[in-house]
Amino acid sequence: QFPFGRRLPCDIYWHGVSFHDNNIFSGQVNKFPGMMETVRKITLSRAMRTMQDLFPLEYNFYPRSWILPEELPLFVAEVRMMKDRNPSWKPTFIVKPDGGCQGDGIYLIKDPSDIRLTGSIQSRPAVVQEYICKPLLVDKMKFDIRLYVLLKSLEPLEIYIAKDGLSRFCTEPYQEPTLKNLHQVFMHLTNYSLNIHSGNFIHSDSVNTGSKRTFSSILCRLSSRGADVKKLWSDIISLVIKTIIALTPELKVYYQSDIPAGKPGPTCFQILGFDILLMKNLKPILLEVNANPSMRIEHEQELSPGVFENVPSPVDEEVKVAVIRDTLRLVDPQKKKK
Repeated sequence: QFPFGRRLPCDIYWHGVSFHDNNIFSGQVNKFPGMMETVRKITLSRAMRTMQDLFPLEYNFYPRSWILPEELPLFVAEVRMMKDRNPSWKPTFIVKPDGGCQGDGIYLIKDPSDIRLTGSIQSRPAVVQEYICKPLLVDKMKFDIRLYVLLKSLEPLEIYIAKDGLSRFCTEPYQEPTLKNLHQVFMHLTNYSLNIHSGNFIHSDSVNTGSKRTFSSILCRLSSRGADVKKLWSDIISLVIKTIIALTPELKVYYQSDIPAGKPGPTCFQILGFDILLMKNLKPILLEVNANPSMRIEHEQELSPGVFENVPSPVDEEVKVAVIRDTLRLVDPQKKKK
C-alpha cells in the first residue's frame, strides 16, 4: 500500500480488496480487474453451467445449481420432474445469497416450497444448489478444504496451486439432513466464521488436531487408511484448472477494458481461495471461489467479557506464510531483470 502522498512507481502493488487504481502504468498488481464480480456465486454458477452443458463429464465437480429469483419456476419444475422419475430420491438443497460471505444468510431446505420468498430474495438474489449429503467425515465431523491458488497470468494462462491448505471443521458430529436437523449450522456448514462461535470449537497448537488443521495432515491420515492420495491431488488440480478455464472469458473482458492492449499498464496476479468438499468416495466438489481469502495468521481470544486479544494461530501461520512467500518468489520482478 502507498504511504500517504507517495507516487513513485513500485514493482508490486498490493491492494486490499479489488483492483481500483487507474494511475498505475507499470509493475504488477495483486488483483485482476473484475475478479470479485467474476467469482460471485451467481456468475460462477452461470460460468460452470455453460461448461457443464458443453462438457458434462468434465465439469461434474460442481453441484447442480439454480439462480433465484429468476429460475425459481425452473427449479420447482425440474425437482418435481426428477422426483416423478425417481420417487425414492429425497434431496436436500442449500440456498446461498449471491453476495454473502462467511456463511451469512445460508440455509438448507428439503423442498422448493421452503424457499424464503420474502422481499430479500428479490433484493438479494441467491443460488440454490443440491446439497452434498454424503461428505467424507474425519472424527465424525464434516469439513471443507481451503486451497490457495495463484493465478499468475491470463495470457498465457499460468496457475500455481499451494501444496498445503486448511481443513476447516464443523463443530457438531455430522448426520445426514433431516427436517429436525436442517437448522443446525454447526453440523452442516463448515464456515470458520460460523463455527468459531460454537462452544465446541477447538483452537489447537498442533496442525493435525482441532477445528482447523492443515490439509496435509488430512492427506496423511487418508494415506494411512490406504486411500489413493495421488489420485485425489490429481482430481483437485483438474478441478482448479477447469474452474479457472470457465472463468477466463469473463476475466479477459474486464482485463481488456481496464488495461487495453498497447497502452501502458501493470500486469496482474491474484491469490484465490478455492473451497472444496470431499465426498465419501474422495471425489472433490467445488463449493465456491473466494477473491479475497483471509491471510490472517492469528485469531481473537476473549480474555474477559468484551475484552479480546489476538493470539497466533500455528496452523494459519504454517499455511499462509508459505503462500505469501512463494507468491512473491513467483512474481519476483528481479527475476525478469536477471
